[in-house]
Amino acid sequence: MYILGISCFYHESAACLIKDGVVVAASAEERFSRIKHDNGYPAGAAAFCLQQAGITAKDLRCVVFYEKPFWKFHRILMTVFATYPWTLPLFTKAMISWFSEKLWVRSILMDKLGIENEKILFTAHHLSHAAASFYPSGFTKAAILTVDGTGEWSTTAFGVGNGNTITLTHEQQFPHSLGLLYSAFTAFLGFEVNDGEYKVMGMASYGKPTYYDRVKKLVDVYPDGSFSLHMDYFSFHTSADIAYGKKFTDLFGPPRPRNLHFFTKNSGYPTYFGPKPKNYRELCRINQTYADIAASIQAVTEELLIGMANTVYKETRLENLVIGGGVALNSVANTIILQRTPFKRLFIQPAAGDDGGALGAALYVYHAVLGGKRTWSQDTSYFGRGYTDRDIMTYLKAHRIRFTNIDSESRLAAIIANELIANKVVGFFHGRAEWGPRALGARSILASPLDKKMKDIVNVRIKFREPYRPFAPVVMAEKVKNYFDVGEKDYRNLAHFMLGVFPVKKEMRHVIPAVTHVDGSARPQIITRKQNSLYYDIVKRFGDKTGVYVLLNTSFNLKGEPIVNSPEDALKTFKTSGMDVLILEHCIVRKQDISSL
Repeated sequence: MYILGISCFYHESAACLIKDGVVVAASAEERFSRIKHDNGYPAGAAAFCLQQAGITAKDLRCVVFYEKPFWKFHRILMTVFATYPWTLPLFTKAMISWFSEKLWVRSILMDKLGIENEKILFTAHHLSHAAASFYPSGFTKAAILTVDGTGEWSTTAFGVGNGNTITLTHEQQFPHSLGLLYSAFTAFLGFEVNDGEYKVMGMASYGKPTYYDRVKKLVDVYPDGSFSLHMDYFSFHTSADIAYGKKFTDLFGPPRPRNLHFFTKNSGYPTYFGPKPKNYRELCRINQTYADIAASIQAVTEELLIGMANTVYKETRLENLVIGGGVALNSVANTIILQRTPFKRLFIQPAAGDDGGALGAALYVYHAVLGGKRTWSQDTSYFGRGYTDRDIMTYLKAHRIRFTNIDSESRLAAIIANELIANKVVGFFHGRAEWGPRALGARSILASPLDKKMKDIVNVRIKFREPYRPFAPVVMAEKVKNYFDVGEKDYRNLAHFMLGVFPVKKEMRHVIPAVTHVDGSARPQIITRKQNSLYYDIVKRFGDKTGVYVLLNTSFNLKGEPIVNSPEDALKTFKTSGMDVLILEHCIVRKQDISSL
């Protein structure tokens, strides 16, 4: 039985195909369209999913959309009417998108896929998030918490998953939203909403929560873990363009200009910013204020999430917790929830945002509606497009690109490890692409963690990222406790998918400085040989020769672009960046091999 899940028209569009409750293929549309955070109909992702299974849309039992469009439309109308006439510009802009596509989801799916009306189903937004985390968790029974910006009306929900059944018993509704609170600060700090939240999290490490009391003025917190926002500080409910109002800026000062480079006394000043400005000290002071504000909203976010999780535990008394929704990508908060609440185990869907809604919608219908047996639990996220060695060699030859093919995986791992030991930066394209926003060893850039300068090397030559954003480590699963304080609870579900932040052991911070953040933390990925044998063997070979079983791993893309998906994407990025070596499956391409192109 094949079921196709679809999410689109809001944030990250995606498609996911399951067969008898097991994922066959899943991808965000941005990987195919090359438009970052593409929110249009996922034509490329849906076509890939069907192709991967060798079926057509006629073979589908059903297609499931990840939310209820008319419920959301009702919420928008009610919000607009309640705050008219201030919301007239919002109403005008919203109606253009709603009447052009969002109200006609059923018709669009019928037209794009060529399927019958009766095959199209809809699930509620937060139910999709809940299903995306609960069913893949492997837990027979678990507490469920979903937190995001907003779905139809819900912004937060909790309940219980038991066998095939999911029951969400409590919810909090728009406009009182932790996701929208964090997004308002994301915009205030000069970043794109629904893209820059992780930048706020990275910036927070350079500040202190000196604005904590001011942030708390924006929100009332209640004993049951719920909260309400003081809406006179915000405008996201009345404006399509601005998330906060004058009262907000009166409290926190002027917003950070988007063109202002972020650096503080502790972050350093990267060379790719150009010459150091004459007013460097003054800019450091200004940026330190913004770092302190970032630290303050992060602290309040963690406090609110802990309060919610404790309430969920009191209500359910279960040892297992699953979390879904975009806020679940706050990896610092995830670790704190695991460590500071009574739950013993925590699972979060790696594609926790709207892209994961496609997976959750399909799984919910299969298990809860059709009664399908649970047989699958998620321990990898390699569900995207893959290419064979023949595909790659054909492409390279057609474009007259020199390469070396290494048949032996063991020999290839040794060659890559030697390049990394020589401080070369390696583009690693191997297997099927990852599902979700993290690069987990399928579309990754790898480098040595041993030299502190490697942060700047990767940034200056390849990523051109803000200097406060940390690079993540990958470590062999059996070696993780040698380098990181992961605590006594079961950290593996977080660390398999790079969804938790843990302290680097003090004695190891000078050993792996390129992956140690300014606050002494890191967001590690643990890897087993069963999950990805070549990736694992590269880390092991590097460790056998250096004594350090850790590598720097960052996403294979340039700033502002989606992670690469195809050999063509990888070669384009390799050519326009300062990477030294490109691995395309078993083919090695070096910079000199493309110098004439």
